[in-house]
Amino acid sequence: MMIRLIIAAFGVLAFSTAASAADRELTPAEAKARELYAKAISIKTVKGEGKVPELAAYLAGELKAAGFSDEDIEIMPIGETAGLGVRYRGDGSSGKKPVLFLAHMDVVSAKREDWEHDPFTLREEDGYFLGRGTADNKYGVVNLTQAFMRLKQEGFTPDRDLVLLFSGDEETDMDSTRMLAFDRKDWSDAEFALNSDAGGGAYLEDGSALPYLMQAAEKTYATFSVTARNKGGHSSRPRPDNAIYDLASALLKIEDYVFPVMSNEITRASARADGELIGGDIGDALIKFADNPKNKKAIKIIRASEDYSNILSTTCVATMLDAGHAENALPQSATATVNCRIFPGVEVEDVRQTLIEVIENDALEVALTDDIFVASPISEVRDDVVAALRAAIEPRYPGIDVVPAMSAGGTDGMHFRRAGVPTYGVGAGFVPVGAEINAHGLDEKIPAASFYAGLDHWILLIKALASPAGEGEEG
Repeated sequence: MMIRLIIAAFGVLAFSTAASAADRELTPAEAKARELYAKAISIKTVKGEGKVPELAAYLAGELKAAGFSDEDIEIMPIGETAGLGVRYRGDGSSGKKPVLFLAHMDVVSAKREDWEHDPFTLREEDGYFLGRGTADNKYGVVNLTQAFMRLKQEGFTPDRDLVLLFSGDEETDMDSTRMLAFDRKDWSDAEFALNSDAGGGAYLEDGSALPYLMQAAEKTYATFSVTARNKGGHSSRPRPDNAIYDLASALLKIEDYVFPVMSNEITRASARADGELIGGDIGDALIKFADNPKNKKAIKIIRASEDYSNILSTTCVATMLDAGHAENALPQSATATVNCRIFPGVEVEDVRQTLIEVIENDALEVALTDDIFVASPISEVRDDVVAALRAAIEPRYPGIDVVPAMSAGGTDGMHFRRAGVPTYGVGAGFVPVGAEINAHGLDEKIPAASFYAGLDHWILLIKALASPAGEGEEG
């Protein structure tokens, strides 16, 4: 199994299957986490419902009850949604800037008539938790919230401030994300950020774990419209210029164009790990590319692979068409949707200009359909983050390797990276290889045991990163 295929586009890899918690009595911490989870799922935080502030207020109330003061919690409205900030004050002994912990409170819409049961009621069935947001990303929201609550209740004092920052429209407009990253530096000025909505691992049927993929970069998601226009006319009188043919010619040129090979330390490390795992010709090519990203033979083999060609460069592909207005009329316009996944650090406008040059027809319009997505740099791998991550997952998978990885995008992390905050996807667990979590789809679910297995993840990670001098990882 190729490990890079395990990461979904939205970055969720936070689950592992273990003995079902349903077979035993829950601990108080587990019971409280499940209570938070059920309530979070029940609040319909989809675009247009205006419910994100309600979830933010609920979480704020729970955190206050756990010992956080009013002055350390802020709900930041923006339009119909909101961001939530929670500051866990440290003793300052490290002299370091805060660490951010990211999640998003909104979810993709789910129609009741499409689901067998209410998607906004948490349901446990056949060892799974089902409901919209169970995977993406209310597990991250709840897991981080309960970790902060438990640490505060046990009296833990970090050596620096720790800050929860929950966005409210990551799945749609990202207005709250941009607000938190760029406009509220009083909350987001930090040494680095850890994102619950990305990263993770997987394991095989025999229980052995594949390398854990720590997201340290993501491609930029951008969609362009390519439009040909014409005055049209009667179909009985064809003319040499035809909007559909002009567009078709442009699309064939886009199909033939291959963006230049690019690499960074993240993609090279990921290629090496995949190559060592899968072996064979493609595995050998991946290792050789990691050793020398200018190796033409290795690049040719990787280019020919559906599974790995996209790690080499920006990619653009036509995904939708809209043309003509009547079957007996020459088309007055023809538009194609071209979706691009842009290599980290490459600007969206540069890709648009490349498409214009490739098409070689000034009469066609190439326009960005939405400006919410931006290019973001890679986050250089930090030894302290990797060590803390290992401390968090070692109890479950001793000796597991941690590999930096690039995902196809996009998460809140793109904006924080662009704002100058290195961001790492370090989700709380593992998914069985081939498991169907169905995030964004029908019957979204995670194994119930996985929910409980990851509840100590953030606590262990935080203690490894921010315990005052003289204290061990257990605080």
